[in-house]
Amino acid sequence: MSTPWNQMSAAALGRAIEAGQIHPVDLAEYFLDAAAQHPMGARIYARFTPARARGEAMAARAKSGLRRHPLDGVPLSWKDLFDSAGVATEAGSALLKGRVPQADAQVLQTATLQGAVSLGKTHMSELAFSGLGLNPVTATPPCLNDDQAVAGGSSSGAAASVAFGLAPAAIGSDTGGSVRIPAAWNDLVGLKTTHGQLSTQGVVPLCDSFDTVGPLARSVEDCALLLSLLGGTPPADLIGASLSGARLAVLHTTALDDLRPAPARAFETALPRLSAAGAQITQISAPEVAEAFALAAILFPAEAYANWGATIESAPHKMFARILDRFRAGAQVTATDYIAARRRLTELRALFTERTRGFDAIVLPTSAILPPNAQRLMTDDAYYVSENLLALRNTRIGNLMDQCVLTLPTGHPSCGLSLMSAPHTEARLLRLGQAAEKALA
Repeated sequence: MSTPWNQMSAAALGRAIEAGQIHPVDLAEYFLDAAAQHPMGARIYARFTPARARGEAMAARAKSGLRRHPLDGVPLSWKDLFDSAGVATEAGSALLKGRVPQADAQVLQTATLQGAVSLGKTHMSELAFSGLGLNPVTATPPCLNDDQAVAGGSSSGAAASVAFGLAPAAIGSDTGGSVRIPAAWNDLVGLKTTHGQLSTQGVVPLCDSFDTVGPLARSVEDCALLLSLLGGTPPADLIGASLSGARLAVLHTTALDDLRPAPARAFETALPRLSAAGAQITQISAPEVAEAFALAAILFPAEAYANWGATIESAPHKMFARILDRFRAGAQVTATDYIAARRRLTELRALFTERTRGFDAIVLPTSAILPPNAQRLMTDDAYYVSENLLALRNTRIGNLMDQCVLTLPTGHPSCGLSLMSAPHTEARLLRLGQAAEKALA
């Protein structure tokens, strides 16, 4: 019996299109129908773009030799902060209700020129400023493994669209963990790219010096192809990928603190599998990581409020109170404190780069916690604060240290393992990830 289309990887769907086994128009209609009829569809998609999807599917090139990209004709969902011409892009906020851009974001343009089919825009945390995925203003997407829990944010609907079989793959953004947390909590692969690796032109900003674009998908191969699709570059070569002799460092500083039992067990059982596949594993500490966390409380809120303060204060009542509070914390940061923090972060990044130079990747649990209960988050302030901070704790290391990071499923529900490597080494990281994916399967 053949695999249902909604359980196939984006890469497999692309190969089926090329082989003449699937027509792109049929594939687009299949996912549009599935999303429209699914009981969680309205909590996952903010809006559909059926006319665009059908037009792009009709223009897809199915024949071998004429295809523009291995994903030519494959449908994707897009987080609702990527501008799309003539379609509302509201970033999960009532502050931007009715905002209709006149041009596509650069990465959407690039993907479309190579044959990508756009299904629609997915729900997200308000203005992307939360790792939980809780959004009472628009919608809170569900978690695959616990229908009473949040999906992770801020690319919550992006992850749910793939996990629930309503898109073959999704495009999200990551400022402090917003691709990796929802990917991990929904048993997906997620890639946080190096800052500047992919264009953020036409992407609703949060913190300009940390914002990145990245894919969420079913496999490392999919993420490699999606990175290529978004950047207009050749895909990473994954053939023959192996962990034999790979030098991996387990980061102890901060990353292993206060792990909940399930993520701790998942990480402890994953390491021997990587070792059995040939990886050489070393334990390291990096004091500069702990120091960088003290700077995070200055840098992220200051940049976020600089971008959104005027808009927010024009109608603060439209915002979820807890997100409003996070933004307003940035109003208290002085220019001198911000500049000093940026300078010190540059120094800390250099120290971290030097410390980790001899390793192929740094290994850490993607999140210290499992997806929190959505209703309790709404009613328990202390729970909301603690879970939001712990959710983003490990992922934020990659943003602070300016790394590229890949999260992989461990086989334990909602528990991911992350591989982190130096800036602009995505191709090498994806090869390691391909081998690690096999070891963890």
